[in-house]
Amino acid sequence: MRIVRFDMQGRSAYGILEGEQISVLWGTPYDGGLANTTGEVLSLPEVTLLAPCEPSKIVALGLNYRDHAAEYGSVVPEEPLLFMKPSTAVIGPDEAIVYPAMSKRVDYEAELAVVMGKTARHVPENEVFAYVLGYTCFNDVTARDLQRKDGQFTRAKGFDTFAVIGPWIETEIADPDGLTVAAYLNGEEKQHSNTGNMVFPVAHLISFISCSRETSSPPAPLRASAPCGSATWWKSGWSRSGVCATK
Repeated sequence: MRIVRFDMQGRSAYGILEGEQISVLWGTPYDGGLANTTGEVLSLPEVTLLAPCEPSKIVALGLNYRDHAAEYGSVVPEEPLLFMKPSTAVIGPDEAIVYPAMSKRVDYEAELAVVMGKTARHVPENEVFAYVLGYTCFNDVTARDLQRKDGQFTRAKGFDTFAVIGPWIETEIADPDGLTVAAYLNGEEKQHSNTGNMVFPVAHLISFISCSRETSSPPAPLRASAPCGSATWWKSGWSRSGVCATK
């Protein structure tokens, strides 16, 4: 199932996407909401896709791909390296990424995002997937020069438009640890890896975060770090945000 959030003539709503048709939901897709459709069906070209969730927070991982760590000459962490991105950074899949004037180097980071469907607190690894709504694409846009200057992630990853989510939430992924993750800039592939290259698998990450005083509540997305390729960087006044893909 593909869950979308969309805007149509100033009205935003959630829906279930099948082919080119959207069945509109009465409310959100959480707490059984997927069973409650209005009967209204819209065509995908009629709407503008928004970020498919509205997170209160984004829990993120650093250096969780072995190839990405090697690319920057970094040692992989002994346990997951957590940081946060603000919800104010979220934009949808076709919105413009705004290049901050204080940065001279802005990188793309294509990533898998896990969207939580239920509040998770102290959840063991063998139970975590009962709390997951689905998965989506995430572009963790980063001002790399500011990250290196500051020695931490808050400013470099927290600018408005620096958390690109979408186009939809995919609920039927059997194995999130075997997905291709790729980034494209102007049609050219810039990043390519597989979630099987992650240092810590998805189940471990969700459990670790749920036990680390970082309660995962819907629709908080967990993004599982970036693969290699972001060392090949781009610069422009602005770019389109739809550059990441998983399959």
